[in-house]
Amino acid sequence: MLKKLSYTILFALALSSCSDTLDDINKNPNATETPLAPYLLTGTLKQGADLYWGDANNFNSTLLFAQHWAKIQYTEPDRYDVSNTSFTSLWNTGYATLITDLNTIIKFPDAQANSNYKGIALTLRSWTFLLLTDAYGSIPYKEAGQNVTPAYNTQKEVYTGLLEDLKQAQSLLNAVNGSITGDLVYKGDIAKWKKFVNSLRLRIALRISDREPALAKQAAIEATSDAAGVISSESETFKFTYTSSPQQNPASAWFETRDDFRISKTMVDQLDALSDPRLPVFAQLPSDASVGKYVGGANGLSNSDANSQGFAKTSKPGTYFLTSASPAVIASYSETLFNLAEAAARGYISGDAEQYYKNAITASLIQFGVTNPTTISTYLNQASVKYDASNYAKSIGTQKWIAFFGQGLDAFTEWRRLDYPVLTAGPATVLDGKIPSRLFYPGTEQSLNGASYKAAVAEQGKDVLTTKLWFDVK
Repeated sequence: MLKKLSYTILFALALSSCSDTLDDINKNPNATETPLAPYLLTGTLKQGADLYWGDANNFNSTLLFAQHWAKIQYTEPDRYDVSNTSFTSLWNTGYATLITDLNTIIKFPDAQANSNYKGIALTLRSWTFLLLTDAYGSIPYKEAGQNVTPAYNTQKEVYTGLLEDLKQAQSLLNAVNGSITGDLVYKGDIAKWKKFVNSLRLRIALRISDREPALAKQAAIEATSDAAGVISSESETFKFTYTSSPQQNPASAWFETRDDFRISKTMVDQLDALSDPRLPVFAQLPSDASVGKYVGGANGLSNSDANSQGFAKTSKPGTYFLTSASPAVIASYSETLFNLAEAAARGYISGDAEQYYKNAITASLIQFGVTNPTTISTYLNQASVKYDASNYAKSIGTQKWIAFFGQGLDAFTEWRRLDYPVLTAGPATVLDGKIPSRLFYPGTEQSLNGASYKAAVAEQGKDVLTTKLWFDVK
C-alpha cells in the first residue's frame, strides 16, 4: 500500500513538473506579461485609421455608395451585389480589437494609466461605436465586451449613450492629470483631445437632430459652449499620418498592385459644374494624354461596360490620396465648421450659418492645398455655391459631400442624413434602383449571437441593404 502511495505521489509530482515546464516553454520571453497603455493607444490609433480608410469599409464599399469613387473592373460592390460576408471587418475589428483594447485601458488601475489615457480611450471607443451604429444601426453597446452573446441596443440608445460617454471623457481629460505617450495623432496635447471630444459631441447632436431635436439642441449647446472649444484650425484636425511601407496609407498599398478604381463621374461632373479648384487634387488626368481632361468612371456598371470606358481614358483618384504618407483624416476642421453652420441654421446655437458655411468651404479648400485668396473668393461668390438659407440642407449637404472626399463612412452617413446631393443608382445595380442605406450584419451574428440578432432585426427591420436606419428619416 505504501509502495502504491509513493508511486502515486511521484507521478503527481512528475505531472506538476511537466506542467510547470510547459508553462515556461509557452511563455514568450520577449513579451510583456501586462499590456502597456502607450502601446495599446498606438495600436488602436493605427488600426482605427486602417479600418476607416481601408478597402473593405471605404473604397470598396462606402466610397462607391456615396459615389466618390467608382469601379472600372470587378464591379460587384459598385452594383451592390454583396453579401453578409462583405462588411465583416468593421464589425470584427471594431469589437474584437479596438473596443477590447480600449476597454483594457479604461479598466487599468491608475498606476498603469492616468485619467488622460482613460479619457482618450473612452473618446476613441465612442468614435468606434459611432462608426458601427452609423453603418449597421442597432448594435451591441452596453453589453459589448461583457459577455459572448451581448444584447443589441437601438440606434437611439447608442447615440444618447455616446453623448454621456463623451461627457465623461471630457471630465477625465486634463493636462494636470499626467502626460501620455503613444499618441500618434495629437502628440499628447490634451487641449486638442478635448476639442476633438466636443466636435464628436456636435457630430452626434446632428445625427439625432431629425428624431430628437430638443436633445440635439441641448447637446449642441453643451458641446459648443464647453470651455475647451471645438476643433478650430486645420492644425487641430484629427488625422493619422502614415509614413512608408509597411506603415503606409491603405489606398497607397492597394494601388501599388491593383488598378480597379476611378474617381466617380458623379463627383467629376459636380466639380466641373462648380469650376471647383479641388478637381486636380481629387483626380489625376487620364494616362492617355490625348484625352486632356478629367474623366470620371460611371458607378453601377456591368464589368464589361465598366471596362469599356477605358483604363487609359479615365481618371484615377488624385495622388494626394495615394502616397504612402497620405493622411487618414477622421475629423476635419472643415467638417466641424459645416456642423456649426447646420447647428446655427437649425437654431440650436447662435452665430451666422452663412459665415460658418463659407468658412467651412474655405477650410476644405485649404486642407486640399488651395490657398490662393482670389481663387477662394471667386469660388465662394458663384451663384451655385452661395449659401441658400431656404434650403440649408442642400447647400451644406452638397459642399460637405465634396469636402468628405475619401472619407467614405462619414460621407455615406451624411448623404443619407441630409439627402444631398441627389444621387442615382447605376444601370446594373441590383437593388431596384435604390442605393444602400446601411451595411449587412456579419453572417456570424446569426450563428453566434442568434437570439440578440433576431431581436434587433425584429425591432429595426430586415437585415437588408435598403432598410433605413433610425437617424435616416427622409
